Amino acid sequence: TMLPLLLLLLATAHGLQELQYVPTLAGTKLGGRTTGSTFVLEQPRCIFDSTTSGTDIWLVVASSTATVSFTDSVQPGTPQWAFQNFPANTSAYLTLRATLLHYPCPKASGEITVLRVGSETVCANNTSRPTCNGPLPSPGPYRVKFLSLNGSTPVAETRWSQPITLRTARQLPSGPEAGGRRSAGMIAITSILSILLAVLLAVLLAMLAFCGSDPCGSSSIFKPEAASIRRYNTHHVYDQPAARL
Repeated sequence: TMLPLLLLLLATAHGLQELQYVPTLAGTKLGGRTTGSTFVLEQPRCIFDSTTSGTDIWLVVASSTATVSFTDSVQPGTPQWAFQNFPANTSAYLTLRATLLHYPCPKASGEITVLRVGSETVCANNTSRPTCNGPLPSPGPYRVKFLSLNGSTPVAETRWSQPITLRTARQLPSGPEAGGRRSAGMIAITSILSILLAVLLAVLLAMLAFCGSDPCGSSSIFKPEAASIRRYNTHHVYDQPAARL
């Protein structure tokens, strides 16, 4: 019970302002707002201003169970808060560094203002990029918040989001009943194919037997008939003597 009070006192000592904004997923009309390794957030438009924004605005991504113990005295870019160490060796990491200019207010009509978390694959294993926006390693759940820093000093923060769970691939049924259904179906298909093959083979053998018999072998279709030519002797026409007067 003392931990939340200590965190509150720490925030007060740093002059940290807690904003009432809660990060949310993008609208349902946006396709792919959660995948197997990414999720899409709405940008924090009209949330920070010149008094609540430091030099940088970071997105904090944490395991759902680690939000209570997370402290805001973080140093972005250090191994302690590096993406490459998440979640085995660190409970959270900082990514998607921005400034107030990246989140202007008001939002233009028809403008898509979202952030895709987990979209960078090139730097996922590159320890020289500790703030990499790399693919999330598991379905989660995760919780996020925005943290504004003035150098290394926390200035303002939003609330934590609700738990965000990523999609998982559907597994094919592997129980005994599913296996039995697949086996019965395969047996039925195999039986039908075997019967059709047997019928086709019987028809083929019958055709071969028929064509091997005498009517098929001596058929005029396959053997041309011997052509007979009848010779005609032309009558020799002799000159007739001139008719006597």
